[in-house]
Amino acid sequence: MESRSTMTAKVEYNSHDEVEFLSFMLGEEHYALDIMSVKEIRGYESVTKIANAPSFIKGVINLRGDIVPIVDLRMKFAVGAVTYNEFTIVIMLNVFERIVGIVVDAVSDVIKLSAEEILPAPEFGVAFDSRYLKGLATVEDKMVILVNIQALISSDELGLIDANSLTDQEQ
Repeated sequence: MESRSTMTAKVEYNSHDEVEFLSFMLGEEHYALDIMSVKEIRGYESVTKIANAPSFIKGVINLRGDIVPIVDLRMKFAVGAVTYNEFTIVIMLNVFERIVGIVVDAVSDVIKLSAEEILPAPEFGVAFDSRYLKGLATVEDKMVILVNIQALISSDELGLIDANSLTDQEQ
């Protein structure tokens, strides 16, 4: 079994299929993640802080009976202004049967991409570690960074999901 630090979600796209991604902003950069992992989009609300948690883990909220950790991707990757107001967005994700919220600057729209439109991720030059990237795509003359949100959320860096509890299929 792979450790969380080397684990990636194994995704294969049929070249004829289009996959939908939710695009969002961190600072001036455009990002997107597989829309199938999105549970809902909400405004930021007050969180309960967790002692000794890294600064990018803002705390937890109670979402209809589920205790949900909130991760500020702007802080984690040092991009964008870190402000919390009525315009701050939290994308609630369902990753490996666990709900996690990520704070972003803005949500753009849903984009459809075929496998041919997704280029391999570079090993340098972007805020995200390349282990957390699915690739890059050009949408309306803008470069969009496609995030492997499963790999990011299950990473040792975040420590939100116990790799020992994942089945071989989930890894």
